[in-house]
Amino acid sequence: MAKTFYDVMISHGRWMLIPRGLGATLFIALCAILIGSVLGCIFALFKISEKRILRAIAETYTTVIRGIPMATQLMIFYFVVFSPMGVSNAVLVAVIAFGINSGAYCAEIFRAGIQGVDRGQMEAGRSLGLSWWQTLVKIILPQAFKTVLPTYTSEFITLIKETSVASFIAVVDLQKTCDNIRNATYNAWIPLLSCALIYLCLTVGLTKLFAVCERQMAKSDPSR
Repeated sequence: MAKTFYDVMISHGRWMLIPRGLGATLFIALCAILIGSVLGCIFALFKISEKRILRAIAETYTTVIRGIPMATQLMIFYFVVFSPMGVSNAVLVAVIAFGINSGAYCAEIFRAGIQGVDRGQMEAGRSLGLSWWQTLVKIILPQAFKTVLPTYTSEFITLIKETSVASFIAVVDLQKTCDNIRNATYNAWIPLLSCALIYLCLTVGLTKLFAVCERQMAKSDPSR
């Protein structure tokens, strides 16, 4: 077994391809969660807006994006939207596609967090002379963020795993790298199990890291 692992991963330096693929995976996930967070905030505010048109736009966005599989969305963005425009950068397309997809889920997460804050907080802020926007930013959102942090971190971890479908548009991410090693060596179990182990280490490590962050935030909360 050890010799087989050496022949497949070490002897020709194929293991050096894995950090590159992992880097692409993390780059796409980090950029996508940033885009998704911005979109999520915008559409969460649309969802709680008193204007019907804004609520309708947000509802349409979240319904459509959440109702279509990520792999299908990715290929639509690449082959239908961007390729006719002459954009062939697969990593860029993946970042945009995953960001838009994540935004739909973040919108629901943030909406639930904002609406979960007691309405009296808004009234208290307004009675202190703060505007609606100032009350939202200084009072409502900090409380909502603490509430949604566990769900938000779960969305990020899920996003990292979902980036494995980026190989559908020829992005050389972690999944594609291990698949290339499999094709080159005609050995399936070592590259694929290596890929699975790396994803597992990522998700477990991030879960523990975010759990520590949540505990630290809980300690700093005077209401607990």
